[in-house]
Amino acid sequence: MSKFRKKKSNELPPVSTASLPDIVFMLLFFFMVVTVLRDDNLLVQNKLPKADQVEKLKKDRSVYIYAGKPSARYQESFGTEAKIQIGDKYTDISNIKFALTEARQKLRPELQDKVMVALKVDEETNTGMVTDIKQELRDLNMLKIIYITTPGNELD
Repeated sequence: MSKFRKKKSNELPPVSTASLPDIVFMLLFFFMVVTVLRDDNLLVQNKLPKADQVEKLKKDRSVYIYAGKPSARYQESFGTEAKIQIGDKYTDISNIKFALTEARQKLRPELQDKVMVALKVDEETNTGMVTDIKQELRDLNMLKIIYITTPGNELD
């Protein structure tokens, strides 16, 4: 009769690390695709009004103007009066021309003539402020204006 030999022990084989670089690069690629970088740090409250006829537009030729009361963390230093934000800083009505010219220069040269101004105005902001902004835009001959809203019906 033959003897049956028992296998050594029930040890697991070592883990293969050959596919580890593939996994690391897949994770890296995933996070590169999913990460969204913000263009501007929002300094004002921005609860946008609702509209039922909304279109998507190209963002590459837009300069954003935010208007509304300062956010809660900035109200101590800037008060609760409505402010205008272009880029990452507050701007007065008198300085809008300079700030918009500066923002226009940051665009690609072929898009500087086709620039559109996107107004993101809080729904609690005075209409007078929007009128002042539009008057400054007329003086700069920036006549293409986009009003940014959220989809929905205001009556709901």
